[in-house]
Amino acid sequence: MSVQPSQAQQALRVKVPAGTTAGEAVAEAGLPSKGPEAVVVVRDAEGNLRDLAWAPEADVEVEAVAADTEDGRSVIRHSAAHVLAQAVQNLFPDAKLGIGPPVRDGFYYDFDVDRPFTPEDLQALEKRMKQIIKSGQKFSRRRLESVDAAKKELAGEPYKLELVDIKSDVDTSEVMEVGGGELTVYDNIDRHGEVVWGDLCRGPHVPHTRFIPAVKLMRVAAAYWRGNQNNPQLQRVYGTAWESKEKLDQHLEWLAEAERRDHRRLGAELDLFSFPDEIGSGLPVFHPKGGIIRRELEDYSRKRHEQAGYEFVNTPHITKDTLFKTSGHLDWYKDGMFPAMHLDEERDANGELRKPGVDYYLKPMNCPFHNLIFRSRGRSYRELPLRLFEFGSVYRYEKSGVVHGLTRVRGMTQDDAHIYCTPEQLQDELKSLLGFVLDLLRDYGLDDFYLELSTRNDEKYVGSDESWAVATEALRTAAVDSGLELVPDPGGAAFYGPKISVQAKDALGRSWQMSTIQVDYHLPELFNLEYTAPDGSKQRPIKIHRALFGSIERFFGVLTEHYAGAFPAWLAPVQAVGIPIADEHVEHLQQVAKALRDKGIRIDVDTSDDRMQKKIRTHTTQKVPFLLLAGGKDVEADAVSFRFRDGSQINGVPVDTAVAALEDWIGRRENASPTAENFQAERA
Repeated sequence: MSVQPSQAQQALRVKVPAGTTAGEAVAEAGLPSKGPEAVVVVRDAEGNLRDLAWAPEADVEVEAVAADTEDGRSVIRHSAAHVLAQAVQNLFPDAKLGIGPPVRDGFYYDFDVDRPFTPEDLQALEKRMKQIIKSGQKFSRRRLESVDAAKKELAGEPYKLELVDIKSDVDTSEVMEVGGGELTVYDNIDRHGEVVWGDLCRGPHVPHTRFIPAVKLMRVAAAYWRGNQNNPQLQRVYGTAWESKEKLDQHLEWLAEAERRDHRRLGAELDLFSFPDEIGSGLPVFHPKGGIIRRELEDYSRKRHEQAGYEFVNTPHITKDTLFKTSGHLDWYKDGMFPAMHLDEERDANGELRKPGVDYYLKPMNCPFHNLIFRSRGRSYRELPLRLFEFGSVYRYEKSGVVHGLTRVRGMTQDDAHIYCTPEQLQDELKSLLGFVLDLLRDYGLDDFYLELSTRNDEKYVGSDESWAVATEALRTAAVDSGLELVPDPGGAAFYGPKISVQAKDALGRSWQMSTIQVDYHLPELFNLEYTAPDGSKQRPIKIHRALFGSIERFFGVLTEHYAGAFPAWLAPVQAVGIPIADEHVEHLQQVAKALRDKGIRIDVDTSDDRMQKKIRTHTTQKVPFLLLAGGKDVEADAVSFRFRDGSQINGVPVDTAVAALEDWIGRRENASPTAENFQAERA
């Protein structure tokens, strides 16, 4: 959920005199102290967020940070995490504290408790949190003088003690307890001035608990301490907090809409795909209706690739380990591959080894195979750029805890392309390739993009500094030329080269990584790929890796949620259904159906014994884009009546006109859901 701050609260500057608290300066400036625009913290000249109780030693100008900004919400949420921890230790006195950071749209806190939390526990904890919030406890920062002092105070909190020991070696984006070169505690002080609870934390926090106007606990999950499965398993309680009850309600409605769009639920309801236990985790099967959608996705992609000059190849699902030893994937990627199959070993009657076996692997990617195709014969510069394309099935051993519907699977089909080009062709090819990718994604109905540039991880890379610099700058130039927002991703590149990722936003504003484009100088070197240059010399090509969908499965899942299962008519498994008012109208609709099938349109006629209104409800629920109704007047006039997903209707459309209109709508791959208004406008 994306929420923008009010314009009035953007970058308000306040001068804080020496010895004066930021809160006093904010009040003197007349800035809000209540409501969504209330100032909750300030940002100092170095960009650090500071409590309103902070008093600088010298005059300083700060930026007021309001509750309805992303930073403001983050502070509210972290403060809510402290209130949650206090509530847990109130109701479960033996609970030990882990970490409690703010996260996107919410917060969590980890606890070591005797038993898992129940839904009833969450209700009780939320009730206790609201009592604490209403009491107006003050958040008060206190500096610990030394590590020994911290250990003495935290003697009963083993996880906090561990953080004290490693305070200089943690991810401070997640671990809020330590960082900034000192150890501090935030005490919660009641209205009588008594310290009622405290937590190791670097802050900052809102001034008091009444600055947390809207909070809700969402769910509980198991989580290993610091993400390591060798550590104890804790209970992680997730919650959300906002600057107003209205924003919380909006967020909860957004979550409800996301649940309604969940592709796993829609996949079952619409009979598109399933995950049989007999096959295994993360290995989907597509049912006939899902198969139609998948075929349409693939067929249109093939058509566009043919037009763009790609050549189609196919490679096997398994290979001897030699291939992945050459490519380096067994060194860099083995943990993400399924275990080897040891085959072809032969022994004599006495059990003596006669022929050693070979390890075969299911392929996790297609690129090494395409290198062998390039290398299969001599290549001339005249053939370049050579664009090889494959819908290739690959298999990756994802841990069971991260497998998620179609968006994180173990068996997938990538629309994989590898382009081999000369250095002189690289920049133009990248620019053309990015344009092709974006245009094709738009054709499927995604049109809100930004780009992410993943650069080298200095601890995990191969190749020369020069080649990395050239590749990174070429990608940066192509991205900038596209005119889209470019977001840096430091250290996010694969080991062999930098990449651009196309991030697409769906109908709910969620970002999904779609296409990736990577520049690779390394694998052509490992595979000794060459082409003959105009002067007769042998030169090394540059390789561009490109996956447009990422995987068909993941793209299918994203589109299912983007369209809430109501796919555009050109993708819909059933594009139209004929619904007769009575049995005597069936023959008329059968003739209409034949005319539409002759145009390649997928249509059924519902001849069941259900009443007409039930048939309409059934097929509307199944999200069929066009329902063609026929009664006595329609038969007499050689016409049909259109009923659309939104309940709108157009009556008495001549059959010839109806067939032509449907053929046109579907043929031009219109992504809008048809309604009486837009369909009538097209006919006009």
